[in-house]
Amino acid sequence: MPVKNPMADAFSTIMNHELLRKSQVIIAPASKKIGAALRIMQRAGYVGEFEFIDDGKAGMLRVELLGRINKCGVIRPHFAVKRNDFEEWEKRFLPSRAFGILIVSTPKGFMTHKEAEDQGHGGRLIAYVY
Repeated sequence: MPVKNPMADAFSTIMNHELLRKSQVIIAPASKKIGAALRIMQRAGYVGEFEFIDDGKAGMLRVELLGRINKCGVIRPHFAVKRNDFEEWEKRFLPSRAFGILIVSTPKGFMTHKEAEDQGHGGRLIAYVY
């Protein structure tokens, strides 16, 4: 039986709907981790508003797409990154230096790699968006 990864499914669904130029997408099942990643993407201007829809099970997220995502995906395994090593990972996952974001899970919560670097936090790489 294949291993399920709701975060990877969510990012794949967002990417597919973005390629089809859809204005919104429904992501199921919802999770706090997916919601935190969407909040980062929203702050960075990649997605619009999103809302939780309670369906009596795990719930769903309705996300407004703005057409600004060229590519997004989950980074597996979640590599550990020291606070000074973000540049190396930027080169690996992003097309150019000042283009796109890495989503990082830190002791202070989810944030972009730029915020983590500024605040002096390391963490685990979760996803990339550009």
